[in-house]
Amino acid sequence: MSTGPDVKATVGDISSDGNLNVAQEECSRKGFCSVRHGLALILQLCNFSIYTQQMNLSIAIPAMVNNTAPPSQPNASTERPSTDSQGYWNETLKEFKAMAPAYDWSPEIQGIILSSLNYGSFLAPIPSGYVAGIFGAKVNAGVLHCSTCWWSPLPDHRMALRLLYLWAMIKSLPLWAILVSYFCEYWLFYTIMAYTPTYISSVLQANLRDSGILSALPFVVGCICIILGGLLADFLLSRKILRLITIRKLFTAIGVLFPSVILVSLPWVRSSHSMTMTFLVLSSAISSFCESGALVNFLDIAPRYTGFLKGLLQVFAHIAGAISPTAAGFFISQDSEFGWRNVFLLSAAVNISGLVFYLIFGRADVQDWAKEQTFTHL
Repeated sequence: MSTGPDVKATVGDISSDGNLNVAQEECSRKGFCSVRHGLALILQLCNFSIYTQQMNLSIAIPAMVNNTAPPSQPNASTERPSTDSQGYWNETLKEFKAMAPAYDWSPEIQGIILSSLNYGSFLAPIPSGYVAGIFGAKVNAGVLHCSTCWWSPLPDHRMALRLLYLWAMIKSLPLWAILVSYFCEYWLFYTIMAYTPTYISSVLQANLRDSGILSALPFVVGCICIILGGLLADFLLSRKILRLITIRKLFTAIGVLFPSVILVSLPWVRSSHSMTMTFLVLSSAISSFCESGALVNFLDIAPRYTGFLKGLLQVFAHIAGAISPTAAGFFISQDSEFGWRNVFLLSAAVNISGLVFYLIFGRADVQDWAKEQTFTHL
């Protein structure tokens, strides 16, 4: 905590230097971190809580259904689970079924159930983004669960003025490039989040305990790589090695192409548990580059509308999450042998289509409809 003389000294030094921003930064520091970093940590904990709730059902479904055998048995040339591992798996199932009922859910029904987590989610982001812009993110962080808006001060908003800039937003191809990217990249994300536990437990024949641990591993690595990717993007930009738009498109291309190729290759390495897990971890790690690419590009083209645009982007993300698990369940139920291959092929095709659209129309400069006007604080 800063003492009175320290504050006076700091203010005096700042007054002589004329650097008000440094004064605000110093005064905002309390304890071991600044208010800005503390708020960022709190928002990340909110995100952690949200995705934990969504992941719980994905992990629980393999244990809730009574059909836990893989859709198709490997042929004689592939690696079979050991007798001890299979025995432990059977014992775990017996213990679980003694405590909880099993359900006759087909893969198609499972896909619908996993999609239902997002049915209501796309109704909240837009109003939550608007409320956060008026009252701040702290108000709706405890009411609307999709409050992920940045803490930019935007006082005296007027809905009428927002509508004046809306028909411009609709015609903005750079904005549509980001919207399409959100939909396509979250299509893959929600597919992986919903079906990784099922894939590990059914195809790899992992027991319930190991399935939960192995399912979490790709996402843990992905969280770390998001931070590293952001640091790398900041380094390239601060050293003026690459332009901002080049960084956005390069990171997006890396985060889309390599994971797509890896996931399409998954069915051909399912005979090896170690290779399958390596592929899943690599896919999650490399796809995190998109977080420093198209997924933050809305901050570049319209920094004054971050709250509203983040809500709009979340709508497209949740729509993808409401469709992709259902589509995956349909493919798995239609063809038990090639269902997983079709799921990964479809996800890769959707993801690459979004990349092409973004590479063509993506921009990183502030758009005309998002520039400051003298008659509004919006």
